[in-house]
Amino acid sequence: MTVLYCDCFSGISGDMFLGALLDAGLPADYLTQELSRLGLPGFRGAVARPVQRGAMRASLLDFEIEEDHDHEHGHDHEHEPNGHRHLGDIAHLIESSGLPDEVVRLSVGIFRRLAEAEAKVHGSTVEEVHFHEVGAVDSILDIVGAAVGLHYFQVEQVYTSALPWGSGQVQTQHGTLPLPAPATLELLTLAHALVVPSPAAFELVTPTGAALLACLAKFEQPAMILQATGIGAGRRELPWPNILRLVLGDANGENSDATHVEIETNIDDMNPQFFGHVMGRLLEAGALDVYFTPVMMKKNRPATRLSVIARGADEQKLCDLLLRETSTLGVRVQPVRRHEAERRFVTIPTRYGEVQVKLKIMAGQVVQASPEYEDCAALARTHDLPVAQVYNEALQAASKLISS
Repeated sequence: MTVLYCDCFSGISGDMFLGALLDAGLPADYLTQELSRLGLPGFRGAVARPVQRGAMRASLLDFEIEEDHDHEHGHDHEHEPNGHRHLGDIAHLIESSGLPDEVVRLSVGIFRRLAEAEAKVHGSTVEEVHFHEVGAVDSILDIVGAAVGLHYFQVEQVYTSALPWGSGQVQTQHGTLPLPAPATLELLTLAHALVVPSPAAFELVTPTGAALLACLAKFEQPAMILQATGIGAGRRELPWPNILRLVLGDANGENSDATHVEIETNIDDMNPQFFGHVMGRLLEAGALDVYFTPVMMKKNRPATRLSVIARGADEQKLCDLLLRETSTLGVRVQPVRRHEAERRFVTIPTRYGEVQVKLKIMAGQVVQASPEYEDCAALARTHDLPVAQVYNEALQAASKLISS
């Protein structure tokens, strides 16, 4: 199992994380190709150039963006007044990009976590949150680029060191705010982050960096066989090397080839009306599949076995959710291996409206095209038609995408 350890000696930001991934071997042309799918105005490419930070060599990330479009710079860029997007705008941009499912899920999940933190801090809702700094082009590229890099290296679990706990103030679209920035502090609190005192009177952990760790990382050091390292540079010159070190490795253990987990529990004392709610919460939290099986327990009591298939990285939060949302006192977890076909989403026009289609890809060829039921159902309601009629028309249009 491939794992990634973040040595946050001088904090973390989105561009430091991505710069370190490039330094560890993520090809810049591959990253550029994948980020180009977003269709962001002015984006031309991602490059990493060698710099010195004190006595340390590091890679500094640069995005090639035309000057007349949103542009910002580096470790402190998340507080410049450029991007103004809601979560829905960013989610639509990512979901319609054609990027791999895992990249889409992870990227949108990070932005959702950011929106939840911003909503709590400002007394708003996730839908109403108006991203300023982290809605700008560079920040979107940072987050999606991080997801692309993790997908490229097939990282299944991220770990991190303690984070430097500094002080001071930062200028934002909301005015002068204390450090850590309120959204950063909320993210780290929800993640039960481990922090240590720092003499820094400036921002070392940005909201984007905090969101990456809050969504991905365990605050502990793993046992692993070291495979590669990458060093990303911050923009600011500090009295110490302003760098982030990433270490890729193979985790030890007899189940190191397992890619996913199966989580199960038997429940015989819960209101059955709650099962639908629990399923929805599990899927929102990253479960790949949730299903129920009727079983007989001791004393001939009928019960329901609740089963969850999930990525190994999501095990803890899904187990916590089950323990919190159901009457069970414990869950079982088994490592499993999962082989997947590549999937991609595209939007096709029909005479009733646009329908999203899921493409199944094998060896670079589209072998199956399936219209999304929810899109078809919505169009059927709009036009007062049988859903089968809309679905069949979308299926006929989608079939033209299958490789001959």
